[in-house]
Amino acid sequence: MSGVIESIRVLLGADPRRVPKKEMPEEVRKLHEHKFSDKERIENIRIELAHKKRKQMPEKKRRLRWAVLLAVNLLFVLSYHLDIQLLEGALTASRFMGFHMADLNSALQVMLAFKHVVINLLIGTTTVFVLWWLLGGRTFCSWVCPYHLLAEWAEMLHLKLKEKGLARDIQFDRRARAWIWLVFVILALVTGYTVFETISPTGIVSRALIYGPGIALVWVGLLLLFEIFFSRRAWCRYACPIGLTYGIVGATSPFRVHYKLENCYHEGECRKVCLVPHVLDLTIKGRSPALEADVGADCTRCLRCVDACPTGALTIKYKGLDKLM
Repeated sequence: MSGVIESIRVLLGADPRRVPKKEMPEEVRKLHEHKFSDKERIENIRIELAHKKRKQMPEKKRRLRWAVLLAVNLLFVLSYHLDIQLLEGALTASRFMGFHMADLNSALQVMLAFKHVVINLLIGTTTVFVLWWLLGGRTFCSWVCPYHLLAEWAEMLHLKLKEKGLARDIQFDRRARAWIWLVFVILALVTGYTVFETISPTGIVSRALIYGPGIALVWVGLLLLFEIFFSRRAWCRYACPIGLTYGIVGATSPFRVHYKLENCYHEGECRKVCLVPHVLDLTIKGRSPALEADVGADCTRCLRCVDACPTGALTIKYKGLDKLM
């Protein structure tokens, strides 16, 4: 339970807690002390990074994730235009083969705005809650959200421009996301209107794909330009209430990215590719509180860290089942 509480605390914007050495189990403390003086480990890091520079390995899991994300959103488009009634609606609210599904954050906004719970909305919310609890809440962000994919492509451009000194990466306080979530909750309650849905890039892009583009795409374009030139993945990292909602849902999910301290060289390749690098603070030399640990609730399960890790220190784990990969 303490691990879940800490995970949610970090999700809400707090810095990951650094466990004092005296509070660590003896075997963990000894392993950390060994790694600080292990010259062989340092040499292995140099060899591994040199190999990676010479031969860039394909990110297979990233390609799979992009394929799944595109397939899900394309299914909405085809269902609407071909009228096959397989996946009707949009990401905010839909029906899959007759089963009602409702985005949790959107459903909350609707319930607060109209002060009324419709049975279909309740059914849809329950269905989606169970689904994303099983898959890990923020898995939605990296495997389904269409804005996430656009932002990921924008991030690739941002990194190239930053190398040339043409872009900045302004850091914001991560606690802002929790405050933004609260502001939109209050606005829905007070105004009787789902204010967030008018500016949600996830909803805007989803509806534009299905029903055609609208003026709201200008807002999405401005967000992407801000992320390209001023702040890497700013919306997803510091603002999106949807990510916070699904992070809380997935805090106890059985699907996790799992870390093994003994296998780690602490070269930091995983944190370089992570959307939310604070969840991988446990990979920093001397930080891990245990020999094995699960990455926290803010993890989007994009699995880029798993591909980037040269030693297998990061793997996929589904509690109660054998490792999937």
